[in-house]
Amino acid sequence: MTDQHQDLPPIEVMPKDLSQYRVGNRGVEYVHTFDSGRPGPHVIINGLTHGNEFCGMIAVTHLLEQGIRPVRGKLTVAFANIDAYHRFDPAKPFESRYVERDFNRVWDADTLEGPDATVDVKRARALRHIYAEADGLLDLHSTSYAVPSMLIYEPHAKLDPLTRFLHSPLHHVILPGVKHPGRPLIQYDAFGRPDASPLAVVVECGQHFARSSGEIAISITMRFLDFYGLIPADLAAQYKPESGPAKRYEVTDVKVAKTDQFHFAANFIGFEDLPGGALIATDGTEEIRAPAEGCTIVMPARRIVKGRDVVSLARRLQ
Repeated sequence: MTDQHQDLPPIEVMPKDLSQYRVGNRGVEYVHTFDSGRPGPHVIINGLTHGNEFCGMIAVTHLLEQGIRPVRGKLTVAFANIDAYHRFDPAKPFESRYVERDFNRVWDADTLEGPDATVDVKRARALRHIYAEADGLLDLHSTSYAVPSMLIYEPHAKLDPLTRFLHSPLHHVILPGVKHPGRPLIQYDAFGRPDASPLAVVVECGQHFARSSGEIAISITMRFLDFYGLIPADLAAQYKPESGPAKRYEVTDVKVAKTDQFHFAANFIGFEDLPGGALIATDGTEEIRAPAEGCTIVMPARRIVKGRDVVSLARRLQ
């Protein structure tokens, strides 16, 4: 396990004490559902899929502290990988992403129904029936490096109305099928089926510990709720999408570290455009180069772990 950049970013946000939210009303700790009593969709706002990505925690606590409740349908808020969150150490801020296994790579039947006894998979099993109720799920994330926020989703026609409505973040990253070593939450069950109605998207809100990432998370959360008609119009009007054209990228490959000697060829942080043939990294004796037509670097890992995905390669669509 290596950290490709040794310098630590400023930590502008520290974990809050969430103990007051431990006892929810769904039989699962740190999960709360609010029912308007009126017909409508069930929407889930999901924070802390990764324990050191505080923007989701900020957005969920904002909803709870401000007493925001659905005007129709149901709203569920979840602090997902709470065990990882409780392990945060500001001296080692990148080591509490998960406890034993990435919570965002376990959403396939073999893992959920199998013998895996890790803390993270046990938490996923406890939450899966709640996620399965969702008509819409917003999964709030952040990034190791300070790059523009991004909207991440699959290329299913069913998502088009939602992504057009949200519009921003203005960097859209499209995932055409499962490419990661493990299934992400937004591809779990009905979310990932083009013929099923439930929708799920990820928003990467900015750098993990930047105050601005929490502000972006709150804004996108409110616009997500507005899409489903769960908040009053006067409240929704306070949150506007960014103006300007969106930049769209399609992930073509996800690279996984095969050895403990994986090293990037430069200090990539994300959204670097490389010409065809450019050296991206070395993995032991193997060279990883940009495809002939070139590529864009997306979310290079800061901490390199053998067997884990370390960078996505994408092509610019527009």
